[in-house]
Amino acid sequence: MNGKRNTPFGELGVICMRGCEALGEMIDSYLRQWDIDDGGHGESFLVKCSCPRFATGEAKGMLDQSVRGYDLYILCDIFNYSVTYKMYGQDNAMSPDDHYADLKRIIGATNGKARRLNVIMPMLYEGRQHRRFTRESLDCALSLKELQRMGVTNIITFDAHDPRVQNAIPLIGFENVQPKYQMIRELVSTVPDLKIDKDHLMVVSPDEGGMPRSIYYASVMGLELGMFYKRRDYTRLEHGRNPLISHEFLGEHLAGKDVIVIDDMISSGESILSVGSQLKKLGARRIFVFACFGLFCEGLDKYDKAYNDKMLDKVFTTDLIYQPRALLEKPWYQSVNMSKYISYIIATLNRDHSLSDLLNPQSRIERVLTDAKKKRL
Repeated sequence: MNGKRNTPFGELGVICMRGCEALGEMIDSYLRQWDIDDGGHGESFLVKCSCPRFATGEAKGMLDQSVRGYDLYILCDIFNYSVTYKMYGQDNAMSPDDHYADLKRIIGATNGKARRLNVIMPMLYEGRQHRRFTRESLDCALSLKELQRMGVTNIITFDAHDPRVQNAIPLIGFENVQPKYQMIRELVSTVPDLKIDKDHLMVVSPDEGGMPRSIYYASVMGLELGMFYKRRDYTRLEHGRNPLISHEFLGEHLAGKDVIVIDDMISSGESILSVGSQLKKLGARRIFVFACFGLFCEGLDKYDKAYNDKMLDKVFTTDLIYQPRALLEKPWYQSVNMSKYISYIIATLNRDHSLSDLLNPQSRIERVLTDAKKKRL
């Protein structure tokens, strides 16, 4: 890459767990092209693996080739519910627990022969169970420590729900990557008439926890910032969390302005749709949602209704986790491709270079915004 010929940390290998094949092939395509540019043969870096199941549902991890001395990058989508397996003759959708178990099986199949093990887990396993309020487990910290004991050297994740969970594994690498540049680039290319200034556009955080993320967007784009305060009913639980009572907006007047709502994930959609409704009541013109992960656990119908009712205009989420075809076909949805960015991360780490420049996208964002403003003029 960039004309550099540096000795790699080890022979590069990329393992795609079940459900990651499409993303893995795009990553491999970039890596092969860069290898050709550097004078290599451009052969595939993908290492084939499998986790065959017994009739009882038990499984084992298998690699189709030796990985002795390899610098391995294992790509795992913990939340791909489209992948199934047979148990007692019945089809079962793979849960996050099943995907995580298969990840450990493949790590075990390397037999300690790889020179370095790196796990790319876009949405962190049990990332929402990261702190303790009462008598409850700390699942995310436990899983990270388990991966460390199994020999994993680096864990690369995206927009962690709470990156402080890395404190559980202070002696290995933990990279929390933000797709900020890719989100902004997709927005300006998808919405050509967008006016990026304080008079026409505003950034809003749906809650106080998302403020650091929103502050960055507002600062780098030169926009005003607003926030919603969530009031919850802490006397009961619904779907594992306290139900939302209301949203209260804190910020400047936004009547007539377009709004970008920033969040880390969309689960049920309750929070985002409530925010959209409140923003419309406050006079917002168009509403765009940025979320790294679109889970849409309760289906897409409520988003169809919100779109038809003009409560939101576009939802941007990455392709880092499974996206059903029905979602990709929605007029209100825009997928943000992350394969090239992951390829850069893999290539940089394989050459044992610093990720600092890749993880700080400010200069790239400024170029995108400058180019967008010139085109509008």
